[in-house]
Amino acid sequence: MSEEINAKKEEARRRILGLVADYCETYHNQRAPFQEGQRIPYASRVYDSREMVNLVDSALEFWLTSGRYTEQFEEQLSAYLGVRFCSLVNSGSSANLAAFMALTSPLLGGRRIRRGDEVITVAAGFPTTVTPMIQYGAVPVFVDVTIPQYNIDVERLEEARSDKTKAVMLAHTLGNPFNLEAVKEFCSRWNLWLVEDNCDALGSRYTINGETKFTGTIGDIGTSSFYPPHHMTMGEGGAVYTDNPLLHKIIRSFRDWGRDCSCPSGCDNLCGHRFDRQYGELPLGYDHKYVYSHFGYNLKATDMQAAIGCAQLEKLPSFAARRKENFARLKAGLAGTEESYILPGACEKSDPSWFGFLITCRGGVDRNRVVQYAEQKGVQTRMLFAGNLLKHPCFDEMRRTGEGYRVVGSLEQTDRIMRDSFWVGVYPGMTDEMTDYMAKILKEACQI
Repeated sequence: MSEEINAKKEEARRRILGLVADYCETYHNQRAPFQEGQRIPYASRVYDSREMVNLVDSALEFWLTSGRYTEQFEEQLSAYLGVRFCSLVNSGSSANLAAFMALTSPLLGGRRIRRGDEVITVAAGFPTTVTPMIQYGAVPVFVDVTIPQYNIDVERLEEARSDKTKAVMLAHTLGNPFNLEAVKEFCSRWNLWLVEDNCDALGSRYTINGETKFTGTIGDIGTSSFYPPHHMTMGEGGAVYTDNPLLHKIIRSFRDWGRDCSCPSGCDNLCGHRFDRQYGELPLGYDHKYVYSHFGYNLKATDMQAAIGCAQLEKLPSFAARRKENFARLKAGLAGTEESYILPGACEKSDPSWFGFLITCRGGVDRNRVVQYAEQKGVQTRMLFAGNLLKHPCFDEMRRTGEGYRVVGSLEQTDRIMRDSFWVGVYPGMTDEMTDYMAKILKEACQI
């Protein structure tokens, strides 16, 4: 391309992106003052012209699949979290799938998870933390949780372990870290893998062995989701991160069709051995780009998603700070309701980047009555996802046969959450007026 054409191209690009920025600021970022009764969603996208400009910038390149923005995002998220390796995927559920399946790789030798091996987890959460285990043929072992932290009861870990236990896979509930000190010590003692489902907790911190670290970076693998309600968004998207180079290699393989080659899209023969090696029972010199070491998937995100993520990542620290402010303001606003509500509490040694404000009704207060009143007044509510996953239709057949999973204890608190708990949002786009109104409505709701 000649210099003259190049200059015209860059000028056209500059004008297009300038118009996009103006369009976003004029038509997307205008918000009227909050009025009581106005709908308050539990979560929403928070963005400005930078995200939209990045999106269009990527679209003008028309590379579409993973490219320069993907590489930039993976490098920047790794740097933010302080981990060596990050792989962008198309959702948080795919992140959990890639994380779990990585632990089934033959490359891990005796530590690999085989069908019939057990993984300790909880039923009070989102199903895709557990789904990969069941689909593969591993056995989830469900342990109860505690209230008001809503995370695993670490006192039951030893009871949950068996000779078949290979891993612990848990989510940090609504941004509140689980007791990583106890869980990490348990995993280290028994040589178990630890997967942190960090989809609802990006930006949360935990102090372990005198060092404060981001959640998702203390176990062997961490996962994130970038669905619109989460701490940052790219529409759909997720990430898997680790400090372990072997796990990183395996995660990339499962993400990228199961292939053995690590060349990124559009690149060939970075290792210099594309045609001179022998793999499996393939002929010597078979093209390494088409050698498969795992039964993998295509879980990649697009570069347009990554472009949005790069802009969102710049805002992540301020997003986390605002979530903490909103949580603290709402909790202060609900002071005096303790006879009706159990208010959430942070895990010891943690600094949560809260995803939501979780409440458990007590003292005869009916959860359904409370949430219906709140919804009528414009306050959107949510259950703690599955409540008790074992009660759902997806478990009907397994409950009938009694096979494919194991339960430790009665899951009493899990059932209580299913019956009595709900949550409201603290997302960073919430104003003080919105938070105060939610507190007012929730106070009214427990008195009707």
